[in-house]
Amino acid sequence: MGEEEELKRIRMKKQKELEEKIKERMRMQEIDHPLVVTDENFEEIIRKYPLVVVDFWAPWCPPCRMIAPIIEELAKKYAGRVVFGKLNTDENVRTASALGIMAIPTLCIYKDGRLVDQIIGALPKRHLEARIEKWL
Repeated sequence: MGEEEELKRIRMKKQKELEEKIKERMRMQEIDHPLVVTDENFEEIIRKYPLVVVDFWAPWCPPCRMIAPIIEELAKKYAGRVVFGKLNTDENVRTASALGIMAIPTLCIYKDGRLVDQIIGALPKRHLEARIEKWL
């Protein structure tokens, strides 16, 4: 009877994990625009979603403004699979500094809360997409 109880406990745990993943996917489907990322919510956002792309930018930066519409498009296209965020480096110096962001735009790709890729500079949409697709 001990083995049966253990199997039942494991099944229930796995079922609960699957239900949580499904709920998370449903929440992600609703996010079809870049989230505003700040010093206060950065850690929460990169840990909350399985795949997050954070755009480190500033309003005075022409290349940042150039890729902004691309980030918007990609957020719509990948809704439910990737969450995009934008962190204004002028207003959120602590996070940018802690991560060693020295040039903008810089896109950081986080998978399961871990930095897995970084793109520095304004690249064409197809190049950005290819780098993101690599982590899906």
